[in-house]
Amino acid sequence: MNNLAILPIILPLLASVIVAFIPKKLNIVRKLSQIFTVVFLIIVGYIFWKVFANGPITLQGGGWDAPFGITFIADYLSILLVLTTYIIATAAVFYAPYSLSDKQEMFYFYTFFFLLISGISGAFLTGDLFNLFVFFEVLLMASYGLIVLGNGKVQLRESLKYVLINVFSSMLFVTTVAFIYSLVGTLNMAHIAERVEAVPAEQQGILTAVGILLFFVFAVKAAIFPLYYWLPNSYVVPNPVVSALFGALLTKVGIYSIFRVYTLIFVQDTGITHQLFIWLAMLTMIFGVIGALSTNNVKLIITYNIIPAIGFILMGIGLYSEEGLAGSTYYLIHDMIIKAALFLLIGALVVAAGTKDLSKMSGVIQRFPLLGWLFFIGSLVLAGIPPFSGFIGKLLLLQGSLGQGEVLLTIIALLSSLLILLSMMRIFVRGFWGEKMEGMTTNPRKVHALTIPAVFLIALSIFLGVCAEYVLPYVETISNYLLDRTEYISSVLKG
Repeated sequence: MNNLAILPIILPLLASVIVAFIPKKLNIVRKLSQIFTVVFLIIVGYIFWKVFANGPITLQGGGWDAPFGITFIADYLSILLVLTTYIIATAAVFYAPYSLSDKQEMFYFYTFFFLLISGISGAFLTGDLFNLFVFFEVLLMASYGLIVLGNGKVQLRESLKYVLINVFSSMLFVTTVAFIYSLVGTLNMAHIAERVEAVPAEQQGILTAVGILLFFVFAVKAAIFPLYYWLPNSYVVPNPVVSALFGALLTKVGIYSIFRVYTLIFVQDTGITHQLFIWLAMLTMIFGVIGALSTNNVKLIITYNIIPAIGFILMGIGLYSEEGLAGSTYYLIHDMIIKAALFLLIGALVVAAGTKDLSKMSGVIQRFPLLGWLFFIGSLVLAGIPPFSGFIGKLLLLQGSLGQGEVLLTIIALLSSLLILLSMMRIFVRGFWGEKMEGMTTNPRKVHALTIPAVFLIALSIFLGVCAEYVLPYVETISNYLLDRTEYISSVLKG
């Protein structure tokens, strides 16, 4: 049964190899990719059920016991994120044929797509800090291939910036890993968590400094203030299906790494590290919504709204309480799903209107009512209007914030939520409402085909909010699990 922990990594890796051999047989590649993704989603759903029924599943690679072997662990948090990743991948794989040109699909889109899913799943499931770096590189290589699909001048410019910033952060990651190894003599995360408790008092300051340095690496990946400057244009220039994958998944790998490392390893001096998280969370929310309100590019508005969501998730990690971590977990899942849905809907809107410029579009809802009302519901979900999923996550976060007397944090979180809603309503009121614009697409079937995959994600978002009583027990299990490190350590070192 332990081999289940590695299936979400191996299966898409094998699929990427299979579709790479037949890139020009598009109909076969499309059908195979869709079948593979649906089957993989079912398998991951089964693993999710096994984990929550029987506890974490740990695989020690090569038969070597931890900390000597390569560890993979499907625990409550990681398998939930892997399941969410596969849900988003399923919507994306059915959206792709209507969003990409044949030439883009033949340029190994599906190979890079499966490689990306494999790398993201590996980052979630690995129990080793160095292998977290390895899986970061796998998913980044796939993202490099996806960002340049289309071979446009703007894409090439933004991809160069994207590559350079990630190469720099990867170099820093390796350096920090070396510092950690020199301090504790291991890179297995559970073993590090054990050994940091034995670090002499005179080296605690060094350990905190290394923890902050590692946070800097993850902050670049997660686009936390002030390190988000690379993200907006890099996520706007690719095809909408690629932007959806990037916006929903890539920054979440960075924030997951913060989740894992700063609830498992660097908890010896939360007065410094976690207080830093709270201040950065506030600044990330503020500057993210300012960006979303400053542009008329509808795709850029959605992209900027990735940033305050990261601030909300970081807020819960900084609070480091049961309510805070539960709120961050709930908000993380909610945001992954709703961001993917909104990027897919914005892609359909741009096709319908023939422009990304909000000032040049109006009345789209008159011709495409399903698209318009789905976007309206998605906007309410994103902003955290009750009874949707965003509200549940924010309610838990605000309870945790007020419980610790963080009044300023609470005010900024509430204000950011209002401004997020304002930025989304600008698109709905000015783009969908009003007089019917001239120059709308002559191919309504394509717009409808692009809208359908988002229905699946919007419906799931509604379920997460309206049926929160069924979801909250899982989230509370994760929150308690993160606060008590012993189960993770025991699963890896003694399991």
